[in-house]
Amino acid sequence: MPEVKLHVTLIAHTPEPEKIIAMASRTCYSALDLGGLRDRAETADNGAYIRRVLASGHTSVVEHASFTFGIEGVSRTLLAQITRHRLASFSVQSQRYVSVAGKELFDYVCPPRIAALGEEARAKYREQMRTMQRWYDEWSGSLGENAAEDARFVLPGAAATRITMTMNARELLHFFSLRMCNRAQWEIRELAWQMYALAAPLAPAVFEQAGPGCARGACPEGKRSCGRAEDVRARLAKMRERGKDE
Repeated sequence: MPEVKLHVTLIAHTPEPEKIIAMASRTCYSALDLGGLRDRAETADNGAYIRRVLASGHTSVVEHASFTFGIEGVSRTLLAQITRHRLASFSVQSQRYVSVAGKELFDYVCPPRIAALGEEARAKYREQMRTMQRWYDEWSGSLGENAAEDARFVLPGAAATRITMTMNARELLHFFSLRMCNRAQWEIRELAWQMYALAAPLAPAVFEQAGPGCARGACPEGKRSCGRAEDVRARLAKMRERGKDE
């Protein structure tokens, strides 16, 4: 179906991320050699140690763990936002090389506020997408070889794409602090929550304080606060409990 929904998969991650982070952190403070550091990480309470390290502000050590996500059913509008997070690696489906010429309709994302208006509004939106598909097909027929390179200019921000993205845990913490906030744009906010649900159970001590500022204290947005801090905290608590059970 051309109208697609956001879906995230955790493709890969650093094995035993908290063990690696704890070992890396102890490198800074211990006289142990590599073998000793490895043995210590095998037997110690790494979670408790990581909590103390992060509380002290020594956050660079969590960069030793990374997570790779497969992201589907997101718009090119989201792509423009997420690539602002420069401490990440992105591989994106190219509109230059992947043509949608001749399709009944390219894959697209429908904003929830439009969908909430009812089927008539969704049908109107879908027909607008079809208009742009016709424009695309027209230019593809006129431009000949390598037409997608220029025909793509008439496609909307709603056009769907796929992304493979890798972030280290420190950048994920920053990403979650900004994008899980209710004031973040709806699509990247939903992406952030789905990513959090996948990553947090693998490194609970690292992501224990993850989330928007209101999860840890007063909302940093001040007068622009959404006023729903309790709802955010409750959602996070529920997800953390679910992660413990899995």
